[in-house]
Amino acid sequence: MILFYLTDASRKSLADKSLSPRNGERRHNERDPDGVVLHYWGWKQKEQRPNLPSVNSALSYPYQQEHNISATISACCITTLTGHTSYVSSLAIGDKFLYTGSSDKDIRAWIRNPLNSGQEKGNLTDNIVAVGKGAVKSLVVLSDKLFSVHQDHKIRVWRINNHENYQQKCIRLATLPTWGDRALKLLMPNSHVQDQSLLYSASWDRSFKIWQTSDLRCLESVGNAHDDAIHALVLSGDGHVYTGSADKKIKVWRKIPGEKKHSLVSTLEKCNSVINALALSTDGLVLYSGACDGSIVVWEKEDAGNMMVAGALSGHAKAILCLAVVSDLVFSGSADKTIRIWRGSQKSYSCLTILEGHGGPVKCLTAAFDYYNSTERSSGHLLYSGSLDCDIKVWQIQIPVP
Repeated sequence: MILFYLTDASRKSLADKSLSPRNGERRHNERDPDGVVLHYWGWKQKEQRPNLPSVNSALSYPYQQEHNISATISACCITTLTGHTSYVSSLAIGDKFLYTGSSDKDIRAWIRNPLNSGQEKGNLTDNIVAVGKGAVKSLVVLSDKLFSVHQDHKIRVWRINNHENYQQKCIRLATLPTWGDRALKLLMPNSHVQDQSLLYSASWDRSFKIWQTSDLRCLESVGNAHDDAIHALVLSGDGHVYTGSADKKIKVWRKIPGEKKHSLVSTLEKCNSVINALALSTDGLVLYSGACDGSIVVWEKEDAGNMMVAGALSGHAKAILCLAVVSDLVFSGSADKTIRIWRGSQKSYSCLTILEGHGGPVKCLTAAFDYYNSTERSSGHLLYSGSLDCDIKVWQIQIPVP
């Protein structure tokens, strides 16, 4: 299942088990432990990809040369965080710490920037802050609370100490739902501007729910939102909710002023395979959807407010499992064990570099500005990646300012 986050009150059946090739032979797909398809067997890759124009799909050297960045992009792994004994499923940034969730049931806390922490690497592994009753599927941080979703279909709420510099422990405040509703899997933070904040969760039971974080009450449940499991959800600043599903559709929802329930606004149907990940640009004008066929479809908002497909970013050899956006950078993690960094600016898209190093599919990503390493000429970023190889890698990235 899936959990998502968070907005204030005023703003904002499972994937196919097999594919039938042309000769009628039934073949099983390669899947991760959560049942997400990592690679399709039986059909040629080019037949699975959406029939859309490519949007600077390869490393776009003309773009880089035009902006004088071809030789000056710096991206390297500065450390590998080890300690989890099973695959890493979720990452969340909160103040000084990075929180990681794993199928080993543990939630761990790490210093966000290990190079600036003053700690030895060995001291960074003794950091289990909470233990759940099932594999951790998703995490999100809001103020002094950490929300975690587990394999037992429960959402757990923890209090965290933002004043602690090196050691972190969580105190469990509540377990949701308290009446047998289903819980979820993936969390994505969004900004909030009022005291009353909402937590959005989406599930493999095809529904999504809205929770009030002040009293942990479920305000709304939208059932049968899709024809199959919901894998991804993102929120825009203008109040739109985007849900991506195993039914290969993206649906757009909005709560009309004066109404009590979210209504379906439109359905986006240019994807040819199961949708695993969604991400919105910082201004909310571009939507990225990652699918099992390895493509990232780019949707751009028209003047009328509708999202229209602009093309597809191609390059990954296997399924897109996660997406993250910071400023004009898009990060994509794939079952092909690589991470790609894309830049989207003024309707021009380019792959800046490819990161390699994980020994398994890249399951989750999160990123943030690195203020310690930013200058007038380049912007610094820290990218965190979690993988089925049980490791978390921290990448330091320097991108020249155009």
